[in-house]
Amino acid sequence: MSETQIFEPDGRAIPYTVEGDGPALVLIAGAGLNPTYLGGLAHSVSEEDFRVVRVGSRRATDAAVTMNDLARDVVDLMDHLDIADAWVGGHAFGGTVARVVALDHHDRVNGVLLLGVEAQAPAEPDLSGVAARFLDGGIADMQRAAWAVPATVAADVPVLVVQGADDDVLPPANGEALRASAPDLVSVVDVEHAAHFFPATHVVATSWAIEDYLDWD
Repeated sequence: MSETQIFEPDGRAIPYTVEGDGPALVLIAGAGLNPTYLGGLAHSVSEEDFRVVRVGSRRATDAAVTMNDLARDVVDLMDHLDIADAWVGGHAFGGTVARVVALDHHDRVNGVLLLGVEAQAPAEPDLSGVAARFLDGGIADMQRAAWAVPATVAADVPVLVVQGADDDVLPPANGEALRASAPDLVSVVDVEHAAHFFPATHVVATSWAIEDYLDWD
């Protein structure tokens, strides 16, 4: 799997990895986490001849940061990597950032992949059992202060929701509510017997759901 690199436009330090070749899928890590925990999923999808970019949050500074700023970071990284357009998605908080990317930079997004759906409050998972190598505690307060969930999905941009059927942090009802709000755009796949960290614990099922929807196989 690829090693983490740092992209530093205007002093922003944005961790990322790139794996595979082909059409691009961007995966944004959840709050308080670095992109490493999405490595298994990224590797699985990249084996289907796609270029998978994992992205973490910029380093926290004294300056206030908005969701629009974090969305801009993703697009600036796409520019840096010469990616004209991509499916953009993420896990929990990362998926919310992806929704903002689609709203703010509509022409760069072919679709949105949500690995769990945040609704009226940001995800607050228990990270005590998460391996230290996956944690990035220095960004959690910045992310919490920036958090805001879009009221709508981007017009004419398809959305695939893949969610854990047993996720008690972001319950499946969140995905169903999003589908009800835009039934022509939003599709939902439940990963059975999967809790909040299903992108790392249920790699095969999650990867299959993505590949099946996008018909990459």
